[in-house]
Amino acid sequence: MYKGKVNILVIRPVTLNWVLPLCLIILASLTYQKAVGQPRNAPNLQQEKWKAGVASVVITPEQSMWMAGYAARTKPSEGKVNDLYAKALAIEDAQGNRLVIVTVDLLGIPRYLRDWLEIQVNERYKLPPENLLLNASHTHCGPAVMETDYSIYGDSFYGLSPEQVQQSKQYAESLQKKLLQLVGQAVNNLSEARLGYTHARAGFAMNRRSKTERGYQIGPNPDGPVDHDVPVLRVDNPDGGLRAVLFGYACHNTTLNFYKFCGDYAGFAQQYLEEAHPGATALFVIGCGGDQNPYPREEPRSLEYSLQHGRALANAVEAAIICNPRPVRGPIRAAIEQTMLEFAAPPSQEQLEQQKKSENKYERRHAEALLNELQQTGKIRTTYPYLIQVVGFGNDLTMVALAGEVVVDYSLRLKAELAGSPVWVAGYCNDVFGYIPSLRILNEGGYEGGGAMLYTPLPGPFAPSVEKQVIDKVHELVNRVRAPLEKKTSF
Repeated sequence: MYKGKVNILVIRPVTLNWVLPLCLIILASLTYQKAVGQPRNAPNLQQEKWKAGVASVVITPEQSMWMAGYAARTKPSEGKVNDLYAKALAIEDAQGNRLVIVTVDLLGIPRYLRDWLEIQVNERYKLPPENLLLNASHTHCGPAVMETDYSIYGDSFYGLSPEQVQQSKQYAESLQKKLLQLVGQAVNNLSEARLGYTHARAGFAMNRRSKTERGYQIGPNPDGPVDHDVPVLRVDNPDGGLRAVLFGYACHNTTLNFYKFCGDYAGFAQQYLEEAHPGATALFVIGCGGDQNPYPREEPRSLEYSLQHGRALANAVEAAIICNPRPVRGPIRAAIEQTMLEFAAPPSQEQLEQQKKSENKYERRHAEALLNELQQTGKIRTTYPYLIQVVGFGNDLTMVALAGEVVVDYSLRLKAELAGSPVWVAGYCNDVFGYIPSLRILNEGGYEGGGAMLYTPLPGPFAPSVEKQVIDKVHELVNRVRAPLEKKTSF
């Protein structure tokens, strides 16, 4: 038995005059938070009714193939560093409107593949063409895909053997089937989700147009324009777990130039994010990086640099997703149209006959392609059917998807001109056929200004109207898909 001193607690009556003021302070605080938004990193209480589904498939060739991207390569692939993937993100709003974004670890999307796939997914899944968006990461360590009439990235300009050409075609046919199944899997996986937009920055992209005595050459230009923004669309499960993250960056995917299949920095960034978030799918959408390179990128440390750039980009995404995201609401509105870009006056037949005698094999092949077109059709084409796609998520996010290798001027200009909700500008979408220069770069000349047309069957360069035609069509489609602003209620 305890025999120590016992302290008696005496309860005295106290005044309750402070209770009412305290309750009023708490109520005022809650009302203020509701008015201005939730604190940083707090979940949004009001959520749009979304559904989302993801799927991925390996598209690494099962055998050695000729690789796309560098004309100087002299032999087929020799193994892989990591797998190449195709991934799909399907999104459905509360009204049942669907959008499917497909990303591939390839140099480009041939137009024929886009045309074929949009017909198939429309028939099978009732997905309108404007609601299908394709983007290629532009890795230069992927396979050469079957040549088309307009494609810069096929088999004819690599000088492949008949057996290699057939191999490329077989790969393309297999790829088509995989992409169709991929879209179906993503649609079938649709389930309740939450969407949010955020962004961060990464700094390894540098302008690559260096002014020299011989004109503009490819080389690091620290004073040239860049777009270091990393836009991020995060898709969360209802319990807050990360299901998918779609992210972008405006930079050539060209740290590597060896003979192994690899997704380069974009592939490593996706790998790092998926390792850090088990069960989540990371999808990369390349931006307007036509005149941007990852630096440093030189041998013999290119693989090390690629890993570092991938880590830098993944870290930027990680920084973005720890921020409180902007809520993304519907409805989904999309539009896709083509505008006929004009070429400058083509060379004459006499000029082409002279070019056909060149010691440069690419100059010869370019002349032969144009002479063949002249013989078959009686003329050389004067326009190119250029695809432009715009997707609006209500008034909360606008995605602009441009075909071809678009230079950074377009991204910077469109984000400055399109006021209101965040604007995400992607290049290399739906049809990758060559470079889309701005008027500035067209006038400066160089590889992106028109020199790269040598590696295509297109006459090139584009006419000075190219930038205006692209920008005008983007504005037209943006005005079409952006929802009218809700009228404010007067009190």
